[in-house]
Amino acid sequence: MKKILVTVVLGVVAATAAAAQSAPQPSQPPAQATPGQSPASPAQAPVIKDPAEYNAYVGAIGQKDAAQISGLEAFLTQYPNSVMKVAALQTLMQDYQQANNQQKTIDTATKLVAADPNNVRAMALLAYFDRLKAQGGDPNAKQDLADAKKYGQMGLDALPKFNKPDGTSDADFQKMKDQMSGIFNAAIGISCLTDKDYDCARKALRVAADGNPTDFSVVYPLALAYAGPTPPDPKIPPDPINGIWYAARASIAAPTPQYQQQIEKYAKNQYMKYHGGDDGWTDVLAQAKANPVQPANFTIKPAPTPPEQAHNMVLATPPDKMDFATWEFVLSNGKQEDQDAVWNAIKGKPVQMNGTVIKATAAQFDIAGSSDDIDAKKADITLTFEDKVPLKLIPKEGASLDFQGEPASYTPNPFMMTMEKGKLLKAAAPAPVKKAAPAHHKPASQ
Repeated sequence: MKKILVTVVLGVVAATAAAAQSAPQPSQPPAQATPGQSPASPAQAPVIKDPAEYNAYVGAIGQKDAAQISGLEAFLTQYPNSVMKVAALQTLMQDYQQANNQQKTIDTATKLVAADPNNVRAMALLAYFDRLKAQGGDPNAKQDLADAKKYGQMGLDALPKFNKPDGTSDADFQKMKDQMSGIFNAAIGISCLTDKDYDCARKALRVAADGNPTDFSVVYPLALAYAGPTPPDPKIPPDPINGIWYAARASIAAPTPQYQQQIEKYAKNQYMKYHGGDDGWTDVLAQAKANPVQPANFTIKPAPTPPEQAHNMVLATPPDKMDFATWEFVLSNGKQEDQDAVWNAIKGKPVQMNGTVIKATAAQFDIAGSSDDIDAKKADITLTFEDKVPLKLIPKEGASLDFQGEPASYTPNPFMMTMEKGKLLKAAAPAPVKKAAPAHHKPASQ
Protein backbone atom coordinates (compact mmCIF):
# COMPACT_ATOMS: atom_id res chain seq x y z
CA MET A 1 0.00 0.00 0.00
CA LYS A 2 2.73 2.48 0.96
CA LYS A 3 4.64 1.86 -2.25
CA ILE A 4 1.64 2.76 -4.41
CA LEU A 5 0.82 5.72 -2.22
CA VAL A 6 4.36 7.11 -2.41
CA THR A 7 4.58 6.77 -6.19
CA VAL A 8 1.11 8.15 -6.87
CA VAL A 9 -0.11 10.44 -4.15
CA LEU A 10 3.22 11.77 -2.88
CA GLY A 11 4.28 12.33 -6.45
CA VAL A 12 1.17 14.39 -7.02
CA VAL A 13 1.78 16.34 -3.81
CA ALA A 14 5.31 17.21 -4.82
CA ALA A 15 4.44 18.07 -8.39
CA THR A 16 1.57 20.31 -7.41
CA ALA A 17 3.37 22.17 -4.66
CA ALA A 18 3.90 25.09 -7.00
CA ALA A 19 0.15 25.37 -7.43
CA ALA A 20 -0.50 25.76 -3.72
CA GLN A 21 -1.43 29.14 -2.42
CA SER A 22 1.84 31.04 -2.05
CA ALA A 23 3.16 31.64 1.45
CA PRO A 24 5.54 34.37 2.63
CA GLN A 25 9.11 33.07 2.77
CA PRO A 26 11.64 33.65 5.54
CA SER A 27 13.84 35.59 3.13
CA GLN A 28 11.14 38.18 2.56
CA PRO A 29 11.75 41.45 4.41
CA PRO A 30 9.61 41.54 7.56
CA ALA A 31 8.63 45.08 6.73
CA GLN A 32 6.53 43.74 3.86
CA ALA A 33 4.27 42.12 6.40
CA THR A 34 3.27 45.24 8.23
CA PRO A 35 -0.45 45.72 8.55
CA GLY A 36 -2.04 47.14 5.44
CA GLN A 37 0.81 46.13 3.14
CA SER A 38 1.16 43.04 0.95
CA PRO A 39 4.25 40.84 0.92
CA ALA A 40 5.80 40.26 -2.49
CA SER A 41 3.93 37.26 -3.93
CA PRO A 42 2.20 36.10 -7.13
CA ALA A 43 -1.18 37.53 -8.03
CA GLN A 44 -4.12 36.29 -5.96
CA ALA A 45 -1.80 34.92 -3.25
CA PRO A 46 -3.09 35.24 0.34
CA VAL A 47 -1.64 38.08 2.38
CA ILE A 48 -0.89 37.96 6.12
CA LYS A 49 -1.56 41.43 7.52
CA ASP A 50 -0.80 40.72 11.17
CA PRO A 51 3.00 40.79 11.83
CA ALA A 52 2.71 38.35 14.72
CA GLU A 53 0.74 35.88 12.58
CA TYR A 54 3.24 36.35 9.76
CA ASN A 55 6.20 35.67 12.03
CA ALA A 56 4.50 32.57 13.48
CA TYR A 57 3.88 31.16 10.03
CA VAL A 58 7.34 32.01 8.68
CA GLY A 59 8.93 30.53 11.78
CA ALA A 60 6.98 27.26 11.37
CA ILE A 61 7.40 26.88 7.62
CA GLY A 62 11.12 27.51 7.90
CA GLN A 63 11.64 24.41 10.04
CA LYS A 64 12.14 20.80 8.93
CA ASP A 65 10.67 17.45 9.83
CA ALA A 66 9.29 17.19 13.38
CA ALA A 67 10.06 20.83 14.16
CA GLN A 68 8.00 21.96 11.17
CA ILE A 69 5.11 19.70 12.22
CA SER A 70 5.14 21.14 15.75
CA GLY A 71 5.37 24.69 14.44
CA LEU A 72 2.51 24.31 11.99
CA GLU A 73 0.28 22.59 14.56
CA ALA A 74 0.92 25.47 16.96
CA PHE A 75 0.27 28.03 14.21
CA LEU A 76 -3.07 26.44 13.26
CA THR A 77 -4.10 26.28 16.90
CA GLN A 78 -3.25 29.94 17.47
CA TYR A 79 -4.61 31.19 14.14
CA PRO A 80 -7.46 28.78 13.14
CA ASN A 81 -8.88 31.28 10.62
CA SER A 82 -5.61 32.39 9.06
CA VAL A 83 -5.50 33.13 5.34
CA MET A 84 -2.62 30.64 5.30
CA LYS A 85 -4.71 27.84 6.80
CA VAL A 86 -4.98 25.86 3.56
CA ALA A 87 -1.28 26.26 2.76
CA ALA A 88 -0.35 25.25 6.30
CA LEU A 89 -2.60 22.18 6.23
CA GLN A 90 -1.20 21.12 2.84
CA THR A 91 2.36 21.27 4.14
CA LEU A 92 1.39 19.56 7.38
CA MET A 93 -0.41 16.77 5.49
CA GLN A 94 2.69 16.18 3.40
CA ASP A 95 4.91 16.19 6.50
CA TYR A 96 2.79 13.56 8.25
CA GLN A 97 2.71 11.46 5.10
CA GLN A 98 6.48 11.56 4.74
CA ALA A 99 6.76 10.60 8.41
CA ASN A 100 4.51 7.55 7.71
CA ASN A 101 1.99 8.73 10.30
CA GLN A 102 -1.15 7.46 8.58
CA GLN A 103 -3.71 8.55 11.16
CA LYS A 104 -2.35 12.09 11.38
CA THR A 105 -2.21 12.23 7.58
CA ILE A 106 -5.89 11.26 7.44
CA ASP A 107 -6.85 13.72 10.18
CA THR A 108 -5.03 16.58 8.46
CA ALA A 109 -6.44 15.70 5.04
CA THR A 110 -9.94 15.72 6.52
CA LYS A 111 -9.37 19.20 7.92
CA LEU A 112 -7.95 20.31 4.57
CA VAL A 113 -11.01 19.13 2.64
CA ALA A 114 -13.23 20.98 5.12
CA ALA A 115 -11.22 24.14 4.53
CA ASP A 116 -10.84 23.64 0.76
CA PRO A 117 -13.62 21.42 -0.73
CA ASN A 118 -11.80 21.30 -4.09
CA ASN A 119 -8.47 20.07 -2.75
CA VAL A 120 -7.96 17.00 -4.91
CA ARG A 121 -4.71 15.99 -3.21
CA ALA A 122 -6.39 15.64 0.18
CA MET A 123 -9.38 13.83 -1.31
CA ALA A 124 -7.07 11.42 -3.14
CA LEU A 125 -5.38 10.53 0.15
CA LEU A 126 -8.68 10.05 1.96
CA ALA A 127 -10.29 8.01 -0.82
CA TYR A 128 -7.22 5.80 -1.03
CA PHE A 129 -6.70 5.22 2.69
CA ASP A 130 -10.40 4.56 3.38
CA ARG A 131 -10.59 2.02 0.55
CA LEU A 132 -7.46 0.19 1.62
CA LYS A 133 -8.59 0.07 5.24
CA ALA A 134 -11.88 -1.50 4.18
CA GLN A 135 -10.20 -4.03 1.89
CA GLY A 136 -7.75 -4.85 4.67
CA GLY A 137 -10.52 -6.01 6.99
CA ASP A 138 -10.99 -2.91 9.12
CA PRO A 139 -13.83 -3.43 11.66
CA ASN A 140 -15.45 -0.25 10.36
CA ALA A 141 -15.20 -1.35 6.74
CA LYS A 142 -18.77 -0.35 5.89
CA GLN A 143 -18.17 3.24 7.02
CA ASP A 144 -14.71 3.24 5.42
CA LEU A 145 -16.24 2.36 2.05
CA ALA A 146 -18.97 4.95 2.41
CA ASP A 147 -16.32 7.59 3.12
CA ALA A 148 -14.09 6.32 0.29
CA LYS A 149 -16.97 6.59 -2.17
CA LYS A 150 -17.84 10.07 -0.91
CA TYR A 151 -14.30 11.37 -1.32
CA GLY A 152 -13.95 9.55 -4.62
CA GLN A 153 -16.98 11.29 -6.08
CA MET A 154 -15.93 14.64 -4.60
CA GLY A 155 -12.51 14.16 -6.17
CA LEU A 156 -13.90 13.36 -9.61
CA ASP A 157 -16.15 16.41 -9.39
CA ALA A 158 -13.23 18.64 -8.38
CA LEU A 159 -10.66 17.23 -10.81
CA PRO A 160 -11.78 19.39 -13.79
CA LYS A 161 -11.09 22.46 -11.64
CA PHE A 162 -7.54 21.33 -10.87
CA ASN A 163 -5.15 23.88 -12.42
CA LYS A 164 -1.85 22.85 -13.92
CA PRO A 165 1.03 23.65 -11.58
CA ASP A 166 3.62 26.13 -12.77
CA GLY A 167 6.50 24.48 -14.60
CA THR A 168 4.56 21.25 -15.25
CA SER A 169 4.39 19.92 -18.80
CA ASP A 170 1.05 19.07 -20.33
CA ALA A 171 2.02 15.39 -20.41
CA ASP A 172 2.99 15.31 -16.73
CA PHE A 173 -0.14 17.21 -15.76
CA GLN A 174 -2.31 14.70 -17.63
CA LYS A 175 -0.46 11.85 -15.93
CA MET A 176 -1.18 13.38 -12.51
CA LYS A 177 -4.87 13.74 -13.32
CA ASP A 178 -5.02 10.17 -14.62
CA GLN A 179 -3.41 8.88 -11.43
CA MET A 180 -5.88 10.71 -9.22
CA SER A 181 -8.78 9.63 -11.41
CA GLY A 182 -7.67 6.05 -10.84
CA ILE A 183 -7.62 6.57 -7.07
CA PHE A 184 -11.08 8.13 -7.06
CA ASN A 185 -12.60 5.49 -9.35
CA ALA A 186 -11.07 2.66 -7.32
CA ALA A 187 -12.72 4.00 -4.16
CA ILE A 188 -16.08 4.30 -5.91
CA GLY A 189 -15.79 0.91 -7.62
CA ILE A 190 -14.93 -1.11 -4.52
CA SER A 191 -17.79 0.52 -2.63
CA CYS A 192 -20.21 -0.23 -5.49
CA LEU A 193 -19.05 -3.85 -5.72
CA THR A 194 -19.64 -4.31 -2.01
CA ASP A 195 -23.14 -2.88 -2.49
CA LYS A 196 -23.66 -5.28 -5.44
CA ASP A 197 -24.07 -2.39 -7.87
CA TYR A 198 -22.26 -4.23 -10.65
CA ASP A 199 -22.76 -1.65 -13.39
CA CYS A 200 -21.20 1.07 -11.24
CA ALA A 201 -18.39 -1.26 -10.11
CA ARG A 202 -17.50 -2.30 -13.66
CA LYS A 203 -17.40 1.26 -14.93
CA ALA A 204 -15.33 2.70 -12.08
CA LEU A 205 -12.97 -0.23 -11.54
CA ARG A 206 -12.23 -0.47 -15.28
CA VAL A 207 -10.79 3.06 -15.17
CA ALA A 208 -8.76 2.23 -12.05
CA ALA A 209 -7.49 -1.13 -13.32
CA ASP A 210 -6.51 0.10 -16.77
CA GLY A 211 -4.70 3.02 -15.17
CA ASN A 212 -2.78 0.75 -12.79
CA PRO A 213 -2.84 -2.79 -14.25
CA THR A 214 -0.45 -4.20 -11.64
CA ASP A 215 -2.64 -3.19 -8.70
CA PHE A 216 -4.16 -6.47 -7.54
CA SER A 217 -6.49 -4.63 -5.15
CA VAL A 218 -8.50 -3.25 -8.09
CA VAL A 219 -7.81 -5.75 -10.90
CA TYR A 220 -9.22 -8.77 -9.07
CA PRO A 221 -12.36 -6.97 -7.84
CA LEU A 222 -12.96 -5.88 -11.44
CA ALA A 223 -12.85 -9.54 -12.53
CA LEU A 224 -15.44 -10.35 -9.87
CA ALA A 225 -17.59 -7.42 -10.95
CA TYR A 226 -17.64 -8.71 -14.53
CA ALA A 227 -18.44 -12.25 -13.31
CA GLY A 228 -21.53 -10.92 -11.58
CA PRO A 229 -23.37 -12.24 -8.53
CA THR A 230 -23.41 -15.81 -7.26
CA PRO A 231 -25.85 -17.40 -7.77
CA PRO A 232 -26.44 -15.72 -11.14
CA ASP A 233 -29.09 -13.03 -11.42
CA PRO A 234 -30.76 -12.71 -14.86
CA LYS A 235 -31.11 -8.98 -14.20
CA ILE A 236 -27.31 -8.66 -13.98
CA PRO A 237 -25.88 -10.67 -16.88
CA PRO A 238 -22.19 -11.58 -16.56
CA ASP A 239 -19.57 -10.26 -18.95
CA PRO A 240 -17.47 -13.43 -19.32
CA ILE A 241 -14.86 -12.19 -21.81
CA ASN A 242 -13.90 -9.18 -19.69
CA GLY A 243 -14.20 -11.26 -16.54
CA ILE A 244 -11.78 -13.87 -17.86
CA TRP A 245 -9.29 -11.25 -19.04
CA TYR A 246 -9.13 -9.40 -15.73
CA ALA A 247 -9.04 -12.65 -13.77
CA ALA A 248 -5.99 -13.64 -15.82
CA ARG A 249 -4.46 -10.21 -15.18
CA ALA A 250 -5.22 -10.58 -11.46
CA SER A 251 -3.33 -13.88 -11.35
CA ILE A 252 -0.31 -12.08 -12.78
CA ALA A 253 -0.61 -9.16 -10.34
CA ALA A 254 -1.26 -11.45 -7.34
CA PRO A 255 1.00 -10.57 -4.37
CA THR A 256 2.02 -14.16 -3.49
CA PRO A 257 2.57 -17.43 -5.39
CA GLN A 258 -0.34 -18.98 -3.48
CA TYR A 259 -2.73 -16.25 -4.60
CA GLN A 260 -1.33 -16.51 -8.11
CA GLN A 261 -2.12 -20.22 -8.31
CA GLN A 262 -5.59 -19.88 -6.81
CA ILE A 263 -6.65 -17.03 -9.06
CA GLU A 264 -5.15 -18.57 -12.18
CA LYS A 265 -7.21 -21.69 -11.42
CA TYR A 266 -10.31 -19.53 -11.00
CA ALA A 267 -9.59 -17.73 -14.28
CA LYS A 268 -9.06 -21.02 -16.12
CA ASN A 269 -12.33 -22.44 -14.75
CA GLN A 270 -14.17 -19.34 -15.94
CA TYR A 271 -12.55 -19.76 -19.34
CA MET A 272 -13.53 -23.44 -19.62
CA LYS A 273 -17.07 -22.67 -18.52
CA TYR A 274 -17.44 -20.10 -21.29
CA HIS A 275 -15.33 -21.73 -24.01
CA GLY A 276 -16.27 -25.35 -23.36
CA GLY A 277 -12.73 -26.66 -22.90
CA ASP A 278 -9.20 -25.65 -21.93
CA ASP A 279 -7.86 -25.43 -25.47
CA GLY A 280 -6.55 -21.92 -26.08
CA TRP A 281 -6.22 -21.08 -22.38
CA THR A 282 -2.42 -20.85 -22.46
CA ASP A 283 -2.70 -18.31 -25.29
CA VAL A 284 -5.10 -16.19 -23.25
CA LEU A 285 -2.78 -16.26 -20.25
CA ALA A 286 0.19 -15.36 -22.45
CA GLN A 287 -1.73 -12.37 -23.86
CA ALA A 288 -2.58 -11.21 -20.35
CA LYS A 289 1.09 -11.38 -19.35
CA ALA A 290 2.24 -9.50 -22.43
CA ASN A 291 -0.47 -6.80 -22.41
CA PRO A 292 -1.16 -4.90 -19.18
CA VAL A 293 -4.20 -3.35 -20.86
CA GLN A 294 -6.73 -5.52 -22.68
CA PRO A 295 -6.15 -5.46 -26.47
CA ALA A 296 -8.96 -3.91 -28.45
CA ASN A 297 -9.48 -7.08 -30.49
CA PHE A 298 -9.40 -9.53 -27.56
CA THR A 299 -12.10 -12.17 -27.76
CA ILE A 300 -12.81 -15.76 -26.73
CA LYS A 301 -14.80 -18.21 -28.78
CA PRO A 302 -17.82 -19.37 -26.80
CA ALA A 303 -18.69 -23.02 -26.35
CA PRO A 304 -20.90 -24.48 -29.07
CA THR A 305 -24.59 -24.05 -28.42
CA PRO A 306 -26.60 -27.22 -27.73
CA PRO A 307 -27.92 -27.26 -31.35
CA GLU A 308 -24.36 -26.84 -32.62
CA GLN A 309 -23.14 -29.66 -30.40
CA ALA A 310 -25.98 -31.87 -31.61
CA HIS A 311 -25.13 -31.14 -35.24
CA ASN A 312 -21.45 -31.95 -34.62
CA MET A 313 -22.50 -35.26 -33.08
CA VAL A 314 -24.55 -36.15 -36.15
CA LEU A 315 -21.64 -35.29 -38.42
CA ALA A 316 -19.16 -37.26 -36.32
CA THR A 317 -21.05 -40.54 -35.74
CA PRO A 318 -23.68 -42.48 -37.72
CA PRO A 319 -26.93 -42.76 -35.70
CA ASP A 320 -26.72 -46.55 -35.46
CA LYS A 321 -23.27 -46.20 -33.86
CA MET A 322 -24.33 -43.61 -31.28
CA ASP A 323 -25.03 -44.51 -27.66
CA PHE A 324 -28.40 -43.81 -26.09
CA ALA A 325 -27.26 -40.61 -24.32
CA THR A 326 -26.18 -39.16 -27.66
CA TRP A 327 -29.57 -39.98 -29.17
CA GLU A 328 -31.20 -38.27 -26.21
CA PHE A 329 -29.04 -35.17 -26.59
CA VAL A 330 -29.62 -34.82 -30.33
CA LEU A 331 -33.35 -35.52 -30.09
CA SER A 332 -33.67 -33.01 -27.23
CA ASN A 333 -31.44 -30.22 -28.51
CA GLY A 334 -30.81 -30.65 -32.22
CA LYS A 335 -32.40 -28.73 -35.04
CA GLN A 336 -35.28 -30.54 -36.71
CA GLU A 337 -33.14 -31.83 -39.57
CA ASP A 338 -30.65 -33.36 -37.11
CA GLN A 339 -33.42 -34.90 -35.04
CA ASP A 340 -34.94 -36.36 -38.19
CA ALA A 341 -31.60 -37.79 -39.32
CA VAL A 342 -31.22 -39.71 -36.06
CA TRP A 343 -34.84 -40.70 -35.61
CA ASN A 344 -35.34 -42.00 -39.14
CA ALA A 345 -32.24 -44.17 -38.73
CA ILE A 346 -33.30 -45.83 -35.47
CA LYS A 347 -37.11 -45.89 -35.50
CA GLY A 348 -38.55 -49.40 -35.51
CA LYS A 349 -35.18 -51.12 -35.30
CA PRO A 350 -34.34 -53.46 -32.40
CA VAL A 351 -31.97 -51.93 -29.85
CA GLN A 352 -30.22 -53.80 -27.06
CA MET A 353 -29.02 -51.77 -24.10
CA ASN A 354 -28.72 -51.52 -20.35
CA GLY A 355 -30.58 -49.24 -17.96
CA THR A 356 -31.84 -48.81 -14.41
CA VAL A 357 -35.41 -49.67 -13.49
CA ILE A 358 -37.38 -46.74 -12.11
CA LYS A 359 -40.79 -48.42 -12.10
CA ALA A 360 -41.97 -51.79 -13.44
CA THR A 361 -45.32 -53.46 -14.10
CA ALA A 362 -46.16 -56.57 -16.06
CA ALA A 363 -46.96 -54.52 -19.18
CA GLN A 364 -44.52 -51.59 -18.97
CA PHE A 365 -41.11 -50.69 -17.51
CA ASP A 366 -39.99 -47.11 -16.88
CA ILE A 367 -36.20 -47.10 -17.32
CA ALA A 368 -33.35 -44.58 -16.96
CA GLY A 369 -30.99 -45.12 -19.88
CA SER A 370 -28.53 -42.17 -19.78
CA SER A 371 -26.00 -41.72 -17.01
CA ASP A 372 -27.44 -38.34 -16.02
CA ASP A 373 -30.94 -39.74 -15.68
CA ILE A 374 -29.65 -42.83 -13.87
CA ASP A 375 -27.99 -40.51 -11.34
CA ALA A 376 -31.18 -38.45 -11.10
CA LYS A 377 -33.32 -41.61 -10.83
CA LYS A 378 -35.49 -40.28 -13.64
CA ALA A 379 -36.95 -42.38 -16.43
CA ASP A 380 -36.16 -41.49 -20.04
CA ILE A 381 -37.44 -44.75 -21.63
CA THR A 382 -40.87 -46.32 -21.56
CA LEU A 383 -40.52 -49.98 -22.55
CA THR A 384 -43.77 -51.77 -23.44
CA PHE A 385 -44.27 -55.52 -23.87
CA GLU A 386 -46.55 -57.37 -26.25
CA ASP A 387 -47.02 -60.12 -23.62
CA LYS A 388 -47.18 -59.48 -19.91
CA VAL A 389 -43.97 -60.14 -17.99
CA PRO A 390 -44.27 -62.96 -15.46
CA LEU A 391 -44.37 -61.70 -11.90
CA LYS A 392 -41.15 -63.49 -10.96
CA LEU A 393 -39.28 -61.72 -13.75
CA ILE A 394 -40.41 -58.18 -12.90
CA PRO A 395 -37.29 -56.42 -11.55
CA LYS A 396 -37.20 -54.30 -8.44
CA GLU A 397 -36.87 -50.53 -8.62
CA GLY A 398 -33.24 -49.50 -8.93
CA ALA A 399 -32.17 -52.82 -10.50
CA SER A 400 -29.83 -52.85 -13.49
CA LEU A 401 -31.54 -54.32 -16.54
CA ASP A 402 -30.45 -55.65 -19.92
CA PHE A 403 -33.28 -55.33 -22.42
CA GLN A 404 -34.30 -54.98 -26.05
CA GLY A 405 -36.89 -52.71 -27.61
CA GLU A 406 -37.78 -50.90 -30.80
CA PRO A 407 -37.95 -47.06 -30.72
CA ALA A 408 -41.50 -46.07 -31.60
CA SER A 409 -41.90 -42.40 -30.56
CA TYR A 410 -40.28 -39.69 -28.44
CA THR A 411 -40.95 -36.34 -26.82
CA PRO A 412 -37.96 -33.95 -26.77
CA ASN A 413 -38.56 -31.97 -23.60
CA PRO A 414 -38.72 -33.48 -21.09
CA PHE A 415 -37.14 -36.30 -23.03
CA MET A 416 -38.94 -39.62 -23.13
CA MET A 417 -38.51 -42.39 -25.71
CA THR A 418 -41.15 -45.05 -26.04
CA MET A 419 -39.84 -48.48 -27.10
CA GLU A 420 -42.18 -51.27 -28.18
CA LYS A 421 -41.82 -55.05 -28.43
CA GLY A 422 -39.85 -55.15 -25.22
CA LYS A 423 -37.77 -58.20 -24.37
CA LEU A 424 -35.77 -59.07 -21.28
CA LEU A 425 -32.27 -60.25 -22.03
CA LYS A 426 -30.56 -62.96 -20.04
CA ALA A 427 -28.32 -61.81 -17.23
CA ALA A 428 -25.41 -63.67 -18.79
CA ALA A 429 -25.75 -61.82 -22.08
CA PRO A 430 -22.74 -59.90 -23.42
CA ALA A 431 -22.19 -56.30 -22.35
CA PRO A 432 -24.95 -54.09 -23.72
CA VAL A 433 -24.37 -52.48 -27.07
CA LYS A 434 -25.94 -49.20 -25.99
CA LYS A 435 -24.82 -47.57 -22.80
CA ALA A 436 -24.78 -44.11 -21.29
CA ALA A 437 -22.49 -41.57 -22.85
CA PRO A 438 -19.75 -39.85 -20.84
CA ALA A 439 -20.50 -36.43 -19.37
CA HIS A 440 -18.83 -34.54 -22.22
CA HIS A 441 -21.97 -34.98 -24.30
CA LYS A 442 -23.69 -32.48 -22.05
CA PRO A 443 -23.36 -28.87 -23.17
CA ALA A 444 -20.24 -27.41 -21.59
CA SER A 445 -22.03 -24.18 -20.88
CA GLN A 446 -24.81 -25.80 -18.89
